[in-house]
Amino acid sequence: MDSRKIRTHGTESAIMYRLCDLAVIGGSLVLASFLYLGAISEDNLLLATLISICYLLFAESSHLYRSWRISNFQGQVVATLLPWLGACLALVAYFFFTQRGIEFSRVVMTMWFAFGAVGLVLWRFLARIALSRLRNHGINTRCAAIIGTTANGIDLAQEFQRNHALGIKLVGFYEDRNVDRIEGTLPAPMLGKADEALEQAKQGKLQHVYIAMPMHAKDRIARYLNQFADTTATTYLVPDFFTYNLLHSRWQTIGHVHTLSVHDTPFSGFSAWSKRLEDIILSILILILISPVLVVIAIGVKLSSPGPIIFKQHRYGLDGRKINVWKFRSMSTTDNGDVVKQATKNDPRVTRFGAFIRRTSLDELPQFFNVLRGSMSIVGPRPHAVAHNEQYRDIVDRYMLRHKVKPGITGLAQVNGYRGETDTLDKMEKRVQFDLEYIQNWSLWMDIKIVIATVFKGFVGKSAY
Repeated sequence: MDSRKIRTHGTESAIMYRLCDLAVIGGSLVLASFLYLGAISEDNLLLATLISICYLLFAESSHLYRSWRISNFQGQVVATLLPWLGACLALVAYFFFTQRGIEFSRVVMTMWFAFGAVGLVLWRFLARIALSRLRNHGINTRCAAIIGTTANGIDLAQEFQRNHALGIKLVGFYEDRNVDRIEGTLPAPMLGKADEALEQAKQGKLQHVYIAMPMHAKDRIARYLNQFADTTATTYLVPDFFTYNLLHSRWQTIGHVHTLSVHDTPFSGFSAWSKRLEDIILSILILILISPVLVVIAIGVKLSSPGPIIFKQHRYGLDGRKINVWKFRSMSTTDNGDVVKQATKNDPRVTRFGAFIRRTSLDELPQFFNVLRGSMSIVGPRPHAVAHNEQYRDIVDRYMLRHKVKPGITGLAQVNGYRGETDTLDKMEKRVQFDLEYIQNWSLWMDIKIVIATVFKGFVGKSAY
């Protein structure tokens, strides 16, 4: 039997969560039907069954039923609503293609979608509050110890102390090293050597043991793992992977071998699907709204100077592949070679009309067609000219990692003031820093906040020439 098995952590109450979700989905339809029609038909019950199955499929693919014990509620809300949105869209598509929508009340369906969304979030909120109160009273808690006083171990202890709702009571640290080698001030008492923690675990006084050791201490880690295998305590490793500046890491299994990606993209599986759906919906809506503006700008470009209306420039896209990025031409030249000079203040190449559309970012509007085609995204790191990529990849640390996602029309760097010319190395480094922060912390809610911030402060800037 192969003992080298790594499982993603689940929750013992996952079955209860699934049953509650099914009850909420079915109950929401019953409530909507009785409120509007006074009864519920067999067809509606069958519909509830089909949508429930669809919801569970989406939920499983997005790992909704994993443990949320140590995660924030905002993330749980998003992970709950996205499968519900997918199930509702699937139902709408079914009605459209089968033309059976006329058989069902639109009011009931709309109420059902709204009641379902509220119910799925509300019961989780109430469950979270109940569990938090139980844990604050010592119910459903676990006693834990940390082996090792590394920076990661200290950070872990502080997290336990800040988040009582985790239900983990930290008794203290155990360390075999000399006290003078401790990294920082300990937030919990030093209780002795690792052998003493082992004895506590054997007596059943410790339910969780966290081994927070540097990766080079593999011999000590192996010894501790063997020793605590003789206890009933759940043993965790807290290695210092973060010394490698992880970029959205995840476990991957190749055959029976387990690997951990160090530099990875946040968009895989359900997250990639949801990101693409976001881009398609937003780009279509925006293109419809701005179509008159596009026509006016096109006429302005054509009348302001000779040359094409649309300028297509080579940029690096996802995984560093070259793409053509569309812009309204704002210069009298169309540089697209090995040397591309960034626009500067009072640049003679910029036309009078071009200066206006560059200052207001209106020259970027054709990139919504790039989004619709799939080469760009609404939100992501701004694409740089190929020549600039080759220049900065050698002098800016981790520069090329910004290409682990599709380039965007707007991004975290732009709404934080790093838009336009990067005439100093410091400006480019800050832009890359924000780009990597976006990749590390991506969520749909983050995209929405960036889009809203762009509307109010991302279109204009002092460095946009």
